[in-house]
Amino acid sequence: MFNYIIYRIGQFLALSLPLKLGYAVAVFCSDLHYFFAYIDRREVGANLKAIFPEKSDREIKGIRIHIFRNFAKYLVDFFRFTKIDIAYIKRNVKIENIHYVNEALAKGKGVILLTAHFGNWELGGVIMGQLGYPFWAVALPHKDKRVNNFFNFQRASKGVKVIAFGNAVRRCLTILKDNNALALVGDRDFTKKGGVVVDFFGKPTILPEGPAAFASKTGSPIVPGFVLRNQDDSFTLRFEKPLEFIPTADKNHDLLKLVESYKVVIEHYIRKNPQQWYMFKKFWIQ
Repeated sequence: MFNYIIYRIGQFLALSLPLKLGYAVAVFCSDLHYFFAYIDRREVGANLKAIFPEKSDREIKGIRIHIFRNFAKYLVDFFRFTKIDIAYIKRNVKIENIHYVNEALAKGKGVILLTAHFGNWELGGVIMGQLGYPFWAVALPHKDKRVNNFFNFQRASKGVKVIAFGNAVRRCLTILKDNNALALVGDRDFTKKGGVVVDFFGKPTILPEGPAAFASKTGSPIVPGFVLRNQDDSFTLRFEKPLEFIPTADKNHDLLKLVESYKVVIEHYIRKNPQQWYMFKKFWIQ
């Protein structure tokens, strides 16, 4: 109940205040949260140190506080989804390499849009929905039904169709078979079934196998895509080349190779913009 009330208050403020003032309020609240959120600070700091062992504690702290602030701005953007339309997208979003998505869909096998908890991944879905793409996303349900309904309403109101994580396999296969776009995150495994162990920034972690498994089974191309926040709080939606995949008789080998291929892309984006990676839990196995 408490979280639902907080989200509703946040939405009221985000819709009532000018955007820059809304961001300022969100950053202020984020700094207050940062001061008291010892566990979150510890986990984010440990993750950053694993990525950048050469950086000083002061440098890590600087990146860490910007992660908290950027996440607060991400929430403001989410609360303001009702204000996002084609005119907003034209003014505030630069779209790069969308031809990769179009070329993938032209093959008739759907497309897996691979992203991460990075930048503003929710906004990416809204942009695609507003541009008229048949767009679906798998999302982890919130424990509070009211919060879950609130989040799904925000998405659905802008053309993002949501599949609840947990019973999504058959639905995802149908979506791809019908030549739709399916968005999946590739940086955190929620299945509790093991995922795939890979070296991420040189240390073992578990990444989800879902994007690789669907691609292997359906032949759907995997196109990585990320929404980056620019310094002026505008955005860049950038797509990368489809991941190369040549199937073999060894399905386990194919699966691992595909996971490794999108791991490299995610590493690249995090390395260049660590202040936009929102991972508030311990990420590595060791």
